[in-house]
Amino acid sequence: MHPDDTQSTVPLKKPILRQQLLAQRAELTPAQILASSMAVCRCLADWPVFQSACTVLAYVGFDNEVSLQFLLDADPEKVWALPRILPGGRLSIHRYEPGRLVRHRWGLLEPATTAPLVPLEEIELVLVPGVGFDEHGGRLGYGGGYYDRLLPQLAAVKVGIAHQASCIQTVPCDEHDCRMDWLVRPDGLIRVGLSLPDP
Repeated sequence: MHPDDTQSTVPLKKPILRQQLLAQRAELTPAQILASSMAVCRCLADWPVFQSACTVLAYVGFDNEVSLQFLLDADPEKVWALPRILPGGRLSIHRYEPGRLVRHRWGLLEPATTAPLVPLEEIELVLVPGVGFDEHGGRLGYGGGYYDRLLPQLAAVKVGIAHQASCIQTVPCDEHDCRMDWLVRPDGLIRVGLSLPDP
């Protein structure tokens, strides 16, 4: 966002930018998504912060998002948590149980209602999906505000997960938008917050 732009222009810019980035992501081939996902997962697997985290909030990739399934399969000793969509723009956080996910009406996979809840205070690291990210910690979501409501409740390190093409110079942000501490994309880890030392 240009420094001369006012806060009132943000709602107008976000839908246009979201549409453009989603259109770009839709053009990714399965091979490109696989390569991007594997590179991101390798970066995370080699990161000491990830290695030391006992409870990690992840997500199930949807609509050409970076897939984290490689990590979930490779590190079953961790307590993996996943979000479940609730009415009112909220998320509940449940333990990941392989083979017991259900499909939401929007098409994405999520934990069943019977999956054990994970206390928010136990989450040490959260891997956050998004439509776009920048190197200042800005994140552009899907417009529902689910993560912007959830993330302020977490003391966890917040890590944006992105394809290379999903990273832009500046994401327009409102006051309620929660910024990331780190960004992981296929070319590596980028520190975008000040909560931790460099890896």
